[in-house]
Amino acid sequence: MSKFAVLTSILLASVALARPSSRMGDRLARRREGRQSQPSQRILNTEYSENWAGAVYAESSGTYTAVTGTFTVPTPSGEGAASAWVGIDGDTCSNAILQTGVDFTVSDGDVSYDAWYEWYPDYAYDFSGISFSSGDVVKLTVTASSTTSGTAVIENTTTGKTVTKEITSSSALCQENAEWIVEDFEEGNSLVEFADFGTVTFTDASATTSSGTVSPSGATAIDIEQNGKVLTSVSIGSDVTIKYV
Repeated sequence: MSKFAVLTSILLASVALARPSSRMGDRLARRREGRQSQPSQRILNTEYSENWAGAVYAESSGTYTAVTGTFTVPTPSGEGAASAWVGIDGDTCSNAILQTGVDFTVSDGDVSYDAWYEWYPDYAYDFSGISFSSGDVVKLTVTASSTTSGTAVIENTTTGKTVTKEITSSSALCQENAEWIVEDFEEGNSLVEFADFGTVTFTDASATTSSGTVSPSGATAIDIEQNGKVLTSVSIGSDVTIKYV
């Protein structure tokens, strides 16, 4: 082989190695398209929603200042996406949501994960410096230091990596709701195809109020119903278990 051919081969290999993976390209495309959580889209004021499944507290006096929960990252199947997160507001108070979580996406058999934070109605933003794989244990915490400022903290307890994001918004929280949710989120003004996420169980779950800390045991269970079909099954105790059915 000539020196020119060898050099050409090396350059081509370098280009191939430098090319972003299709998964990263998909993630960046999703962010450009405006991946966004939405307030709970309740169906006729029942305990069903088109996009949320999980446990929701509603307190009209507006006292929730923090929500936390831990879950094991699942391996989704089929095609589509889902997201597990904790948050403040978005159910009875729909003008703002402070939340953080992990998306699970299946595309042509490839599974990818995105860690994000969001203060709705702004879009979601990826955390930098942290990643997740199937089976990792993730701890999520959001804290409202005021109605327009707070923090989102995500920890991969399997790898020992933690990142924190301070957030401000002109959209004020009501601090009426605390949630532990699996969501069929929105991209491009429509819900994504909802992936079979298996089971997500939030453990070590609690919400902080002005009078102390509460477990999810007194929260309301919400299941996802789309086109007349219930897609999830939720059970609540000290933990919140959400199953795809």
